[in-house]
Amino acid sequence: MNMDHREKPKDKNLPAIGGFRPASPFFLAPMAGFTDGACRRLAGEMGAALTYTEMVSAKGLYYRGERSYELLDTELDLSPVAFQLFGSDPDILAFAAEKLRDRKHVLLDVNMGCPVPKVVKNGEGSALLRDPELIYRIIRALVSAAERPVTAKIRIGIEGAPADAAVEAAQAIEAGGGAAVAVHGRTREQYYTGKADLTAIRRVKESVGIPVIGNGDIASCQDAERMLAETGCDYVMIGRAALGNPWFFRELNCWWEGREKPEPPDVAAKKAMMIRHYRLMEEEKGEYAAVREMRKFVGRYTKGLPGSAALRGTVNAAASGSEFCRLIEERLAGTAVALPEQG
Repeated sequence: MNMDHREKPKDKNLPAIGGFRPASPFFLAPMAGFTDGACRRLAGEMGAALTYTEMVSAKGLYYRGERSYELLDTELDLSPVAFQLFGSDPDILAFAAEKLRDRKHVLLDVNMGCPVPKVVKNGEGSALLRDPELIYRIIRALVSAAERPVTAKIRIGIEGAPADAAVEAAQAIEAGGGAAVAVHGRTREQYYTGKADLTAIRRVKESVGIPVIGNGDIASCQDAERMLAETGCDYVMIGRAALGNPWFFRELNCWWEGREKPEPPDVAAKKAMMIRHYRLMEEEKGEYAAVREMRKFVGRYTKGLPGSAALRGTVNAAASGSEFCRLIEERLAGTAVALPEQG
């Protein structure tokens, strides 16, 4: 698709999601193990109109699990953030929503798409697609308790559900008072393989009156344009392509606004961002956790860079924050080439 980067797609007003009106169509998806406060902060600074927390167990909140509440810490967030919960008991989800009323968030989202076996076996995540009546009751309970717009994220299907499970789920979400629905264009059985089915997302969009957020395979402005054009969705949710590449949101917004495409980040920018990412994570979680959790981001930041595998091996051995930052500085000091574009 030969799309001029400066050519904005056909003008359309972005619909409000309940009382929340995003500044642009581009959201950072909730990703377990990744979208902590540091990751959200950087994405927001680069232009993500909305970011999501990692999914948090409603039961964990109900039983006062310290870790569950930590995942909803928004101290680092400056841009709009949505809380994502998972569970299948309407009363427990409602209890969790009430407990979170005083915390900073603009939306409360329910995960109805997680494909992980231990979640699905508990009747949560994607398993909810088999029971639209339960989906309706969950949304109704949350709308009554949350004092925030309530949304949900679904997949397009799961084994044992009707072929139109996503449509039925979206309609149940709308009937229950949900303010929007995000649709990942893969079935539960696909996990993250294959291609997202844009036709299935379009069917959901055509079946409801609430805003629809399209999700799956967004790794370039062309992908975002295709998602918007072929599905008719209102918003686009970016997942794996934004990890180690928060600049992607800057590029998407320049395209959306009809501005010149920005230069891709060079090695110096990548290096500075990795160190800043570490510092934010250290502020959020402490040195010990930050050093270890940054390991999964380094490979994403340095993808395509000569010697990136050796760098990852070296950084993985770092035992302190000062050593981590020193290794990033030293090992990338002599690298002057620009990295390949990731967006």
